[in-house]
Amino acid sequence: MTNQNRRLTIGALGKATGVNIETIRYYERIGLLPEPGRTSAGYRQYGDEHLRRLSFIRKGRDLGFSIEAIRALLRLAEHPEQPCEDADRLASAHLVEVERKIEELGRLRDALRQMTECCAGTVAECRIIDALAS
Repeated sequence: MTNQNRRLTIGALGKATGVNIETIRYYERIGLLPEPGRTSAGYRQYGDEHLRRLSFIRKGRDLGFSIEAIRALLRLAEHPEQPCEDADRLASAHLVEVERKIEELGRLRDALRQMTECCAGTVAECRIIDALAS
């Protein structure tokens, strides 16, 4: 059987892409991944296009793109002759959000560092417990 005609079970597709089976089913339910054909016994059969699309989705999720951003990127990918301005815009907006989160995490790190450096010795005097309780 050639790669063009390859048929994968949901387990094999999950293993090939590193995506959990329940996540694959979820992507099908929300229309991010097209429904596969089924065997006469009702088992899903995925092809190479499912494998490519799911790999694209996985990489996008690994980069932190939202489901809606990935949906938009998939739509753009269907038109390779178009300029990539919209993809650039999506990635730039995501970068701004990532940089905001990095700043927020830096402030969180500094607050935790300050709390852990001020140990008073007993739980009754613990600044960590006090900060969380107030």
